[in-house]
Amino acid sequence: MTEHVNTGFERGTDGPKVILAGVDGSESSLRAAAYAAGLARRQNALLALVYVQPVVPAGAAFGAPVADTTGEIAEGLVAEIRESAERLKGIYEVRWEFHTFRGDPYAGLVSAAQELMADAVVVGASEQAGHRIIGSVAIRLVKAGRWPVTVVP
Repeated sequence: MTEHVNTGFERGTDGPKVILAGVDGSESSLRAAAYAAGLARRQNALLALVYVQPVVPAGAAFGAPVADTTGEIAEGLVAEIRESAERLKGIYEVRWEFHTFRGDPYAGLVSAAQELMADAVVVGASEQAGHRIIGSVAIRLVKAGRWPVTVVP
């Protein structure tokens, strides 16, 4: 007879319960959110939409109100998501939440995935040319090997 030991949270054992999508307002991140919404709907999972507000060191912005700007981006994303959800009401029902984390995109998404106990992470492909050399957030998430990661072009 084998003894069952509860090891705590285990990802994806009965299908995903939380699908995390990173959004930043870019076209690829919005496509990723739409893709993740479809996954969440089919799996009856919670869609956690996450925006990571960049943290800019004091003085680096030369007096520009960076916190206000990133806050406005987050508010705009929430408004756009709510509008899309309202248009689809009655056709597709998806349970969703919007979360804002602070930090660099990779660290913010890792923190979000851990805190929200995500079963899967969906992100848009990087639209920045320099990421081919230094690596994108998506590549870093895949290399971390903690969650299934889907990269949407």
